[in-house]
Amino acid sequence: MNGEDEVLLLLVGDDWAEDHHDVELQDETGRRLGKARLPEGIAGIARLHAMIGRHVGDDDEPVEVVVGIETERGPWVQALLAAGYQVYAINPLQVARYRERHGVSGAKSDPGDAHTLADMVRTDRHQLRPVAGDSDLAEAIKVVTRAHKTLIWERTRHTLRLRRALLDFFPAAVAAFDDLDAPDTLELLAAAPDPVTAAGLDGVQITAALRRARRRGIPDKVARIQEALRAPQLAQPPVVAGAYAVTVQAQVAILTTFNTQIKLMEQQVGAHFGRHPDGEVYLSQPGLGGILGARVLAEFGDDKARYTDARARKNYAGTSPITRQSGKKKIVLARYVHNDRLLDALGQQAFAALKASPGARAYYDQQRARGIGHRAALRQLGNRLVGVLHGCLKTGTPYDERTAWAHH
Repeated sequence: MNGEDEVLLLLVGDDWAEDHHDVELQDETGRRLGKARLPEGIAGIARLHAMIGRHVGDDDEPVEVVVGIETERGPWVQALLAAGYQVYAINPLQVARYRERHGVSGAKSDPGDAHTLADMVRTDRHQLRPVAGDSDLAEAIKVVTRAHKTLIWERTRHTLRLRRALLDFFPAAVAAFDDLDAPDTLELLAAAPDPVTAAGLDGVQITAALRRARRRGIPDKVARIQEALRAPQLAQPPVVAGAYAVTVQAQVAILTTFNTQIKLMEQQVGAHFGRHPDGEVYLSQPGLGGILGARVLAEFGDDKARYTDARARKNYAGTSPITRQSGKKKIVLARYVHNDRLLDALGQQAFAALKASPGARAYYDQQRARGIGHRAALRQLGNRLVGVLHGCLKTGTPYDERTAWAHH
């Protein structure tokens, strides 16, 4: 290799915390060139650039800076990417296992982790995945979709807390209302949070709440709700019931706010997703609508070079199985290390595709006929749909039912 082809390689290990970064700089032989504790923010990133700059020679000499860090998000990572550094986001579990390769004492420190991260990107970066070069719009979609899904998860948690409180002193409410987080339910519970008050609700009040929630079959629902609320039940002492009523009102207020914010965030998801050039391809997939499509796009990203083939996309999705073989024993298992948000969205897509796509339904039925359970069959269907999506994104063409399932 002549001098014109040589590239100066610098390796950086970055162990980050909320307010600082422990970094170590190495050359390609593993020799430590420097280490420091840098503050989070502009001052810290400037000092990192200066540390690297001190080891760069002639301005015409090509330089490649590779950074290992245990996160892929945040302004610090964006600053590293903007500087042209190649950044690898490494799972903390991988760092722990790598550390154990070189010592069994169990010792751990932030500077030590920075050294380990630098070693990993020096010797094993061919086994690691670089941070994707997603567009700003894809990153924005990720922000709003994750916020939307987090609000839904939090609403579910508070709904379960409300249900637990009602079962403890007012089980008739659980029997009366099908959806505890529905607007009409919350309105009625806010007005009547205890058994005595609820038993006094008249048909006019209940009807008005159901109409505002745009319910159907209102007369039958009113009769059923009144019957459940007025049925005999075991009661807590009045002072205890009053305390529970206060907690119910608090949960109702929280859930009402969640409902409002979820609707607002849903509008933001739709607005951002509608501007993305890949949106048409995602919306053409069976089982994907505006919200699920946005979630899947957000978690996969839109870097065209990130997934070399359909298998790489399936592995990242967590839908493809893993095989463990030792001697004559061979077992196939589901992947337990995965992106929870992506796998959740793909699972919902697979279930919805059973009605949206005859090919998907036939594929699912084939798996069930082989004796595979419902969840495993859905997972295999989801894995197949990820492969179809990859092909559509690679060619830039919408989903076609006949093409997708021709060989099945």
